[in-house]
Amino acid sequence: MGTYKDLLLYKKSFALAMEIYSVTKQFPKEETYSLTDQIRRSSRSANICLIEAYRKRKYPNHFVSKLTDVDMENSETQGWLEFALACNYITENVYNELKSQSDEIGRIVQYMIDNPGKFGAE
Repeated sequence: MGTYKDLLLYKKSFALAMEIYSVTKQFPKEETYSLTDQIRRSSRSANICLIEAYRKRKYPNHFVSKLTDVDMENSETQGWLEFALACNYITENVYNELKSQSDEIGRIVQYMIDNPGKFGAE
């Protein structure tokens, strides 16, 4: 088995976090310590929680628990995207693209939760 960097979920969640970073550069300065910081943090946390989960894959219950953290952070990111859209910081098209990526991440996380043995959990 390779490393966590070989996981599709890692690649997708990293890409989403970086795209959110890029998009949020355009957010108003007054949002720096609120919406901008929060959406960047949750999108990055989804990726980091996956790394933590991968390191604990020898322990199936802990692995799945950490994967639920990935799901939680990904869901939080979706909530912040809704605020960004409502505040007109992103267009509907940008929202739909980012939300679609986040939805795909959610499906992958759920697959991993349902099939931990396929990812090295014993």
